[in-house]
Amino acid sequence: MENRICKLFNIEYPIIAGGMVWCSGWRLASAVSKCGGLGLIGAGSMHPDNLRHHIRACKEALTYTAPDGTTACKPFGVNVPLLYPEMEQLMDILVEEGVKIVFTSAGSPKRWTPFLKEHGMTVVHVVSSSVFAKKCEEAGVDAVVAEGFEAGGHNGREETTTMCLVPAVCAATSLPVIAAGGIGLKCQIKACEALGAEGVQIGTRFALSAESSAHENFKKHCLALPEGGTKLLLKKLAPARLAQGSEFTATVAKMEENGATKEEMAAYLGKGRARKGIFEGNIDEGEIEIGQISNLVTKIETVEEIMKSLTD
Repeated sequence: MENRICKLFNIEYPIIAGGMVWCSGWRLASAVSKCGGLGLIGAGSMHPDNLRHHIRACKEALTYTAPDGTTACKPFGVNVPLLYPEMEQLMDILVEEGVKIVFTSAGSPKRWTPFLKEHGMTVVHVVSSSVFAKKCEEAGVDAVVAEGFEAGGHNGREETTTMCLVPAVCAATSLPVIAAGGIGLKCQIKACEALGAEGVQIGTRFALSAESSAHENFKKHCLALPEGGTKLLLKKLAPARLAQGSEFTATVAKMEENGATKEEMAAYLGKGRARKGIFEGNIDEGEIEIGQISNLVTKIETVEEIMKSLTD
């Protein structure tokens, strides 16, 4: 059977590296694309000029000479959280730099999908329910990512697991479905295929890879997490799955347990927590976002090693 995800992105394997804040720079994205998957640059943690730099560096890394002597570029994409504060400027950059594939999340696809499609881009939106998957099809996207609440970082409020979400989304839409949330092993990819997904999006395992731009302290902390070492917190703001074992996570959990208000939670969260934890490696004060599958990842591997284990 023809795989619609491989055809849509012109890739060898239907494996996408999630666009993760402070992890998914051009090095990680290009490494995944070089290995036959689809790498995504995570725009959510980048100012416009920095995003432009990463797009250009990714293009350079993926440009090659074809057998007929012409130059070509392996496919890659950009993940755009639609709550991004400089959205108009960011969208202009995507157009100016000729980006061909855009994954959107954290917002309605109706606002920007027509604009992106008008400029010849393939558009994919991340959903946490079959209701939103239907809205994506109505908005004209090309595929959806069905992300279960096992995933690291920000999650849907429904708290639906990948095992339950993927078949529900597949039944609700005719679009190609990419499964995400708690996926990082070959056997899990096979399970997602059995559920009806035509591709997978992997976050945590690539976040802990050698090419990830995350700090070594972040990687070491996440690699040491036990089973059950993450928790879905910040539910009054935007639910996020965080690694336990840090002062910040413990404080947030205690505040929620004691009934802290949304305003109190926002005041404690402040700004720059994810950068501090993921990019700067301040484990106690930073926000350590990671998925439930982290306990199954035991060492830092190169993207090539990870892709080989998923495809051989």
